[in-house]
Amino acid sequence: MPQIRPIRDLKNTTVISNLCHETQEPIFITKNGYGDMVIMSMETFEKSTFFNNLYDKLAIAETELKAGKVSDVDDAIKDIRTKYGL
Repeated sequence: MPQIRPIRDLKNTTVISNLCHETQEPIFITKNGYGDMVIMSMETFEKSTFFNNLYDKLAIAETELKAGKVSDVDDAIKDIRTKYGL
């Protein structure tokens, strides 16, 4: 469940930091009742970034597969060896 906190809670940085690490989810900060910022631990950010990059690459691969841009594994290895002189 997402955590939503008012901006005044940022005065106690230790509590917010602990909450970020305990929940391992972003914390949404509001200002005057409206969304203003999102705070998360470095670990959560890195994990989120990793999965976003992974999903982007999978989407590209799926598009290429549908477009018929595929090659045989043996041909791909041969091309790599030729390209890099292996």
